[in-house]
Amino acid sequence: MKLYNYFRSSAAYRVRIALALKEIPYDSVFVHLAKDGGHHKRPEYRAINPQMRLPALALSGGETLIQSLAIIEYLDDVFPDPPLLPAEAVARAHVRAAAQIVACDIHPLNNSGTMAYLRKIGHDDAMINEWYAFWVTAGFDAIEAVIRPGPYAFGPHVTLADICLVPQVYNARRFKVPLDRFPKILGVEAACNKLPAFDKARPENQPDAE
Repeated sequence: MKLYNYFRSSAAYRVRIALALKEIPYDSVFVHLAKDGGHHKRPEYRAINPQMRLPALALSGGETLIQSLAIIEYLDDVFPDPPLLPAEAVARAHVRAAAQIVACDIHPLNNSGTMAYLRKIGHDDAMINEWYAFWVTAGFDAIEAVIRPGPYAFGPHVTLADICLVPQVYNARRFKVPLDRFPKILGVEAACNKLPAFDKARPENQPDAE
């Protein structure tokens, strides 16, 4: 199994957490998103992932999977221990909804491609940071409201919601977004970061970290 990876990619961070939780061995291929205009735009990577985004997971059988949530659900299907989604249908829908607030609502508006385009059309760093903080805060307001008694986002077990939330909190800290109004989210982050799998997946603990 081969993970196309970059230490600062929050989507790749999610997959690293899932792989670590399930203790699945893999090799990393590092694809720098910033150097030389972005190595993800090179033809050799586009042949692997036509979307030219990270992560991609190459399976031993020759298939390559893209999109972090699809990859994580594949891992959960094939390596079911520990499960990352509840067994009960309503609980599973709540977990997926929280994960999708991060992956579908916050992250697309704040990823490196969006930020680069805002800069290209003339927005300065102050305006871009304001944009970033607005969308993170809007999404976190919703997540704070749906989090259940912990220690994790939906109870005593880590789920897909935690796997998506922790990297987004990490990025929010990087961009100095105020987080004091989100005590439940901060509690989930603290609980998750005590687990070896989450620590192993942290950006600064990756071989390509700068």
